[in-house]
Amino acid sequence: MWDDCTACDACKPVCPNEAISVGSPIYTIDADKCTECVGAHDTPQCIDVCPADCIIPDPNHKETPEQLKAKYERLHG
Repeated sequence: MWDDCTACDACKPVCPNEAISVGSPIYTIDADKCTECVGAHDTPQCIDVCPADCIIPDPNHKETPEQLKAKYERLHG
């Protein structure tokens, strides 16, 4: 779970939307910028690189692949 975050910084540079920022004490993901890498990659890059396996989709921000793709296109217009 996210409270296992070690703030290793592996996730931040791989995010194509710059949705990840340094928080205290753990990194945070901005739901308004996160597209779960839809539009950029086949899988969420932050999850792929996280050594603590602590990144989980936010149950309060469920979006369809179509919504995520539209968000990616808005962000990268």
